[in-house]
Amino acid sequence: MIELEAPRIAQKALAGQFIILRVDERGERIPLTVAGTDVERGTVAVIFQVVGGTTAKLNAKREGEFLADFVGPLGNPTEVEGVKRAIVVGGGVGCAIALPVAKRLYALGAEVHTVVGFRSRELVILEEEFRALSSTLTLTTDDGSAGEKGNVCGPLKRLLDGGEYDAVYAIGPLLMMKYVAATTRPYGVKTIASMNPIMIDGTGMCGCCRVTVDGVTRFACVDGPDFDAQKVDFDEAILRNRSYLPAEQRAREKSCRLFRKEES
Repeated sequence: MIELEAPRIAQKALAGQFIILRVDERGERIPLTVAGTDVERGTVAVIFQVVGGTTAKLNAKREGEFLADFVGPLGNPTEVEGVKRAIVVGGGVGCAIALPVAKRLYALGAEVHTVVGFRSRELVILEEEFRALSSTLTLTTDDGSAGEKGNVCGPLKRLLDGGEYDAVYAIGPLLMMKYVAATTRPYGVKTIASMNPIMIDGTGMCGCCRVTVDGVTRFACVDGPDFDAQKVDFDEAILRNRSYLPAEQRAREKSCRLFRKEES
């Protein structure tokens, strides 16, 4: 997590919105969701995972340094008004997006129940932050090294069996959100999925975040990133995402080589 001094964005950013940044003038543009704001200090927090050259450069920044660009807030805020009882489901780094949603619901007086899932204990983030906002918090890991062994759908189903909810918010890997939608479908509860994971350019110009919603092509960055999870064609989105894997791997290796060269 890093905090940046960006008072104008801090004043306007709402849960679910994102920013576009460039680390330096030669760098690529990447979208990151606003993880938190401090209006009094004029700061914006973002949380990221180091997966390539750009995030490696971002991770190397030190206090007092600056970025070339930090633009936002972009995208539509998550709709939380009128929700009195909700379940927030976060997966992996998607928890950084889920936390502002839980915070906003809590601030509006809603009863918040949270389920967060990770691959292992080493990857768990924001547990205490969620706990402070949640009536119940269930943590799961694939290997059982922390919390309950398994995925988020088991605890989610138990909550739905135990009472009525106004909404379920799912934020994480596409496959996780697909199964969350399948879990909530029999209950008829409104389920919102954040398609933030498929965004690239963040302006609708690259077309890479196309997603079919209720048979219509939408763009996650300008029409979303939130959509009705029951209407999203997750299978198509997952298939399209996988088609980029070889190119992403080549780009990651190239950018990391360039970053190591610059460091040396």
